[in-house]
Amino acid sequence: MAWMTYISHWFEQDDWYEGLQRVNMSQVRQVGLLAAGCQPWNRDVCAASGDRFAYCATLAIYVYQLDHHYNEFKLHAIMSEHKKTITALSWCPHNPDLFASGSADNLVIIWNVAEQKVIAKLDSTKGTPASLSWCWNAGDAVAFASHRGPLFIWTISGPDSGVTVHRDAHSFLSDICMFRWHTQKKGKVAFGHVDGSLSIFQPGNKSQKHVLRPDSLEGTDEEDPVSALEWDPLSTDYLLVANLHHGIRLVDSESLCCITTFSFPSAAASVQCLAWVPSAPGMFITGDSQVGVLRIWNVSRTTPVDNFKLKKTGFHCLHVLNSPPRKKFSNQSPTKNHYTSSTSEAVPPPTLTQNQAFSLPPGHAVCCFLDGGIGLYDMGAKKWDFLRDLGHVETIFDCKFKPDNPNLLATASFDGTIKVWDINTLTAVYTSPGNEGVIYSLSWAPGDLNCIAGATSRNGAFIWDIKKGKMIQRFNEHGKNGIFCIAWSHKDSKRIATCSGDGYCIIRTIDGKILHKYRHPAAVFGCDWSQNNKDMIATGCEDKNVRVYYVATSSDQPLKVFSGHTEKVFHVRWSPLREGTLCSGSDDGSVRIWDYTQDACINILSGHTAPVRGLMWNTEIPYLLISGSWDYTIKVWDTREGICLDTVCDHGADVYGLTCHPRRPFTMASCSRDSTVRLWSLTPLITPLQINILADRPWEEILGNTDSAIEQGAPPLLCGKVSRDIKQEIEKLSGNLRVKKLRWFSECLSPPGGSDNLWNLVAVIKGQDDSLLPQNYCKGIMHLKHLIKFRTWDKALSVAPSVSVKYWKKLMQRRADQLIQEDKDDVIPYCIAIGDVKKLVHFFMSRGQLKEALLVAQAACEGNMQTFHVSTPKGPSFSDDIYKEDFKELLQEACRELAEWYFQDGRAVLAACCHLAVDNIELAMAYLIRGNELELAVCVGTVLGEPAAPATHYALELLARKCMMIPVCFPSVGYRDLAADLLLMTPDSELQLVKLCAFYPGCTEERNDLHEKCKLPTVEECMQLAETAHADGKIFETIKYYLLSQEPEKALPIGIDFIKEHISSSDWTLDTIYPVLDLLSYIRTEKLALHTCTEARNELLILCGYVGALLAIRRQYQSIVPALYEYTSQLLKRRKVSVPLKIEHLSEELDAWRACTQIVNPSSEDSPYTPPSDSQRLVYATLLKRLKEEPLRGIVGPDYVTGSNLPSHSDTHISCLTGLKIQGPVFFLEDGKSTISLNDALMWAKVNPFSPLGTGIRLNPF
Repeated sequence: MAWMTYISHWFEQDDWYEGLQRVNMSQVRQVGLLAAGCQPWNRDVCAASGDRFAYCATLAIYVYQLDHHYNEFKLHAIMSEHKKTITALSWCPHNPDLFASGSADNLVIIWNVAEQKVIAKLDSTKGTPASLSWCWNAGDAVAFASHRGPLFIWTISGPDSGVTVHRDAHSFLSDICMFRWHTQKKGKVAFGHVDGSLSIFQPGNKSQKHVLRPDSLEGTDEEDPVSALEWDPLSTDYLLVANLHHGIRLVDSESLCCITTFSFPSAAASVQCLAWVPSAPGMFITGDSQVGVLRIWNVSRTTPVDNFKLKKTGFHCLHVLNSPPRKKFSNQSPTKNHYTSSTSEAVPPPTLTQNQAFSLPPGHAVCCFLDGGIGLYDMGAKKWDFLRDLGHVETIFDCKFKPDNPNLLATASFDGTIKVWDINTLTAVYTSPGNEGVIYSLSWAPGDLNCIAGATSRNGAFIWDIKKGKMIQRFNEHGKNGIFCIAWSHKDSKRIATCSGDGYCIIRTIDGKILHKYRHPAAVFGCDWSQNNKDMIATGCEDKNVRVYYVATSSDQPLKVFSGHTEKVFHVRWSPLREGTLCSGSDDGSVRIWDYTQDACINILSGHTAPVRGLMWNTEIPYLLISGSWDYTIKVWDTREGICLDTVCDHGADVYGLTCHPRRPFTMASCSRDSTVRLWSLTPLITPLQINILADRPWEEILGNTDSAIEQGAPPLLCGKVSRDIKQEIEKLSGNLRVKKLRWFSECLSPPGGSDNLWNLVAVIKGQDDSLLPQNYCKGIMHLKHLIKFRTWDKALSVAPSVSVKYWKKLMQRRADQLIQEDKDDVIPYCIAIGDVKKLVHFFMSRGQLKEALLVAQAACEGNMQTFHVSTPKGPSFSDDIYKEDFKELLQEACRELAEWYFQDGRAVLAACCHLAVDNIELAMAYLIRGNELELAVCVGTVLGEPAAPATHYALELLARKCMMIPVCFPSVGYRDLAADLLLMTPDSELQLVKLCAFYPGCTEERNDLHEKCKLPTVEECMQLAETAHADGKIFETIKYYLLSQEPEKALPIGIDFIKEHISSSDWTLDTIYPVLDLLSYIRTEKLALHTCTEARNELLILCGYVGALLAIRRQYQSIVPALYEYTSQLLKRRKVSVPLKIEHLSEELDAWRACTQIVNPSSEDSPYTPPSDSQRLVYATLLKRLKEEPLRGIVGPDYVTGSNLPSHSDTHISCLTGLKIQGPVFFLEDGKSTISLNDALMWAKVNPFSPLGTGIRLNPF
């Protein structure tokens, strides 16, 4: 097992406790990703193979993979090894897991997609690999060429590995646009050139260089670049060629003549790309360069079979999938909003006129557009299977949330556009008109003005009115000099500041009247208005200084000049909470904190290894500062002590912009040269504060003033406007204030992505008046009872039969069955007409149209859909109530499917909303817990009351474990009492309090204080009680009191002997031994580490490992079951123990589990199914008898936290459990090097509290 290579050394050690780091995970969590668009600079930038397609942004390759269960493509990986523009991409024709890419820094890389890693790299190629392709005649050779050649062939492995030059393909007279190997004729290759000519080489034949130029170009020096070139798959000699202006020709590469010239409907049309359709011989498709028109052709006619407009912007490249995906996809999948812009940029395809001679070819085309859009188009069905409309294709320099509507985020890019995104759906809703050159900076207008100011590299500054869709003002005072920063004053909406390479910071009114021109000795890169004094502005200059100006005076001299940086200063930011405090980031890699009142630098934050660009103060915690750098990282700082609290490495290039959500102060966005925007949650940084709110602590432990909050060592306190507003609103209310307090703070601390929706549903369930629901409620997941009230259900048609109902129904059913077989949308009205709800719901579900399935089921449950009872199995008396029960079951099934889809997409909160919409509180709570949204689960559960109680109590227990394990802090009274307060909120909490007190590492006096709070006997009394219980033969009581005494190690042999005795018998069950084992596991770590406890410790770890594997089977934690068995086997093999477990027996159980569970869940559609043997069935049956049922049924199933589906650009970690790259959040083990996914860590900790490294350290991933 790959796992063993990583951690086997731990199993040899018994002196493992000294020098270990604490188990930890990242404090900043990624919760959203806006992927880059497809670059328009190079030609071969998209490729596809089987169930995957890939496209190149400027610096990274995005790989999408088909999820067969949900019939949709999902972002699977971001490959980002290239540091300069990627020039070409080619998928290996012989191995669907491999592709090659080239970049402008003369680098060629071979990637393994399945393992998400580089397997070979060729550096310093001679010239830029402008074109690149796998050789069809060799399995492991890639060919590439620079603009003028020659053609190099890199054999990656084997005896002939290395780079050779093609014998003939060199010394060209015109640059190469692209080249294509023949797929059947070995070694035959064609080149297309900028002058419009072709060059063709074939072993054994005469080389043909610069032949077959379009006739109109012969004898001229005009250029008409070859824009596309593809060999006819059915011929050895025919070649389809497109020239940008001349159009398309089919040419014969042997006789060097043109066979067919194809004609366009309009002389203005020009071809940007073309591709053969493998599933339809003789057919090919082209994409126009000016407008997104897809044309379908057949070689037997010179005009298109059909033309249809897919988008307003022109095509960049096309690629047809070799084989259409195995299943059909939905037209309106649940992610429609996730991928399709709500603007009119993506034009829905019109109904095509039926062409009598040709039917449209089946097949899927990967379409890339000049505006960065990327989609997968189903040509046969004439619809998008996937469309990600509008993406930035270059560096994003700045990002800002809209002040009055923070669901909107604006981004400014090198690609010349500003785009505005809806952060809930992660789609573009507006894009600025035209191209402004490079846009370095943006600033929203204050309030609801709906304007954005932008700063460009050569075209001055501008104001864009979003609603009008046009530029309404331009500022040209800096001439052609670059404007690096623009800042619209939010205290005085008439003033805008810009700073430029010309050395001036200019303050003007929005109508262009200049108020001040502050001259600097060198370029000015950054400026920022003070949030506490409307007339104060700070600047950062190339001369390494920070200056502060006072705008209310006529003087153009700075009030203060701060010196200290050793390189140029870029951005400056005033603290929103500490008047007179500002920070600056510099090319010297440091961030400095300045105090205007003291006229001094009060702290230097060192840690970045490259220039600092992004800077952002948190708007609630006055000492929290975030910085982004050219070293690709984001760092979070405690500016009181200059400590870096966390470093985030997910971006694949320089980090430029950082912005804080105005209403959710712990949600942040960042942007980068990697062309992505990422959303982050900083809430884990303030865990104790969150728990103070849950535990209903007094206001002074939640809110504070800035002066007390910035004292060194003070716990985090909220000091900003959002928290103050919540407090003021609560103080105005009467009645149950706790419910409002939990809701409002929960919304403030949660990232966007469903928490508002969740709380609206909770309010509905608790009987809140509908008039109090917000306007946007009907846009989310609604409660069943509101479906018709808030939304017209346009599919609820019913057709009155004009013939015999029985006959009509029979005909309709037969037609519906036929259409379902053909997977046609036309089935919908038929199913509605005959009222066959079940058929329609299952049709939608089979296509992944889960929202539509839910809609139909909801309508049927409400009686808003005419239903004809298709069959009456129980005779005429079969009542409507029975049908209603059927519909309710159907509704629950549709809800479960949609919830699971959201959950697997890393959106546990929306999954919970699906269940709340049909009043399934138990499952809603379970999804929150499985998504590790523990604080939210407790808030919601507390408000929902009794129906949610079991899950709320479980979430409280997990949160108490979190408090018990917060590094360094737990011995402090605050954390100790927090854990106790959480447990005291649960009924029958004595056993949980015992575990807390047993694990608490303080001195006897502190432990007695905790015992008193938890109403437990003193440490000394516990010793006596343990001895009494031992004499009376009460095992559980003995263990309990020994653990609470001065000598907890005495509990180990008693508990372990009890467990060993039980598992030696044949009829033991998990429930008889687990309570004892679970209690034993709370022994204090330093006691477990004693040399005298070595054997007992090893036996405890083995028993916890084995029982953990059984619990993982019971809870269906499939991903960690094999690792738990392997962990137990390794400990048995390497440690000196005496337990009634044998390695062979464990292996037998694991094989039986694997064999028997593959029936329910085949691992792959391709792998052959081997039925389990009789002996395996017997072993598995015995196992199940031992396990019994999980008491909290809802929590069965794997954990999946927010962000689990988001690939990292650069922060690559390999799981020591699987040996595979970790997707989503990472959890570091105690050696500081070994990692597992956070999902696996959560599941492991829930079934086995001890680390996978076999050290005896407890895990705390909660």
